[in-house]
Amino acid sequence: MSTKPSRSNEGQRTSLFPGPTVLGRKLTPAEVALFETFVVPRYLEKFGEPLLGMMLLGGTARVAHFGCRTGYPDRELLETSDDCSVVGVDASLAAIELARNKAATLSGASLDYQVATSYPTSLETESFSHAMSLHPLGAAADRSELFQEMHRVLYPGGQALVSLPLRGSFQEIGDLFREYALKHDQGEFGRAVELAMQARPTVEALSEELEDAGFDDVDADVRQVTFSFESGRNFTEDPTTRILILPELRGSMEASRFDEPLAYLNDAIGKYWSRREFELTVVVGTASARK
Repeated sequence: MSTKPSRSNEGQRTSLFPGPTVLGRKLTPAEVALFETFVVPRYLEKFGEPLLGMMLLGGTARVAHFGCRTGYPDRELLETSDDCSVVGVDASLAAIELARNKAATLSGASLDYQVATSYPTSLETESFSHAMSLHPLGAAADRSELFQEMHRVLYPGGQALVSLPLRGSFQEIGDLFREYALKHDQGEFGRAVELAMQARPTVEALSEELEDAGFDDVDADVRQVTFSFESGRNFTEDPTTRILILPELRGSMEASRFDEPLAYLNDAIGKYWSRREFELTVVVGTASARK
C-alpha cells in the first residue's frame, strides 16, 4: 500500500457521523425497507449505472462491495457475469439482513453479506478482482480509509470503483440555508453551510485521493442529474431526503440547531416553487482505478 501522504486529507480528520461512516450509517428496519423500496430505484441507481458501466468484468470476478446496504447493484453484477461472486460489508445489521434475505431467493447465487464496523474488515487481503462503493458518506479522511481498504483487498491489477456526489451537488439546499442564515442573523450556521458545500470533492480531488491510496490509471466520469419534488413537504418527507441527503448535510455542518433551518427550507420551497416543481441538482462523479 502506498505510504505517500494524502494531499486532500490534511486537516480534515473530522467525520460527518460518529462510527464507521463509509461503511454506511446504521439504519433502522423501517429505514431499510424505505431504502430498498424508494431510495434505490429513485436515487441510488443514478450512481450504480455509471459505476457498472465502468466495471471491467473478466472471466471470473470476485467483488468486494463496501457499504453494500441492501445489496444493490449486486444482482445486476450476477446478471452480467455467470462467474461473478460478491461479498458485501456494511455497518447496518438491518440492511445486511435484508440483503441476505434477497440473496436467499436467488438459486445458485454467490452472494455473501457481513456486518463490518471498523477497518480493516475481515475480508482477505489481495483476494478480490474488484472493490466498489456507492455514495460513501464521510469527509476526505473517511474516504481515505475506504480507498486504503479497497487497495488492501484487491489483488494486483484489480479495479476499484466509487460513485458519489461531487462539489456542486445539493446547491439549491445550500442557497436556501444561506438565505435562512442571512435573514435570521445566524452567521455561524451560514459559515457551516459554506464549509459543507465546499467539503465535497471535485473530480480532480477524487482522483488524487485514489492515487494517494496507491492506485493508478484513474479514470473519471461526471454527469449532472436532477430530482423533482412537488412541494417543500414532498421534498423533506421523501425517503431519499430523510435517509441520505439531510443526515449527511446535518452531519457535515455539525449544526446544533437544524429544525429551524429545515422548517425554513420547507416553507421557502413552497413559496419560490409554488407554480413548478422543485428540482435538486446532483453532480454524480464515478471513478475507476487500478492496483
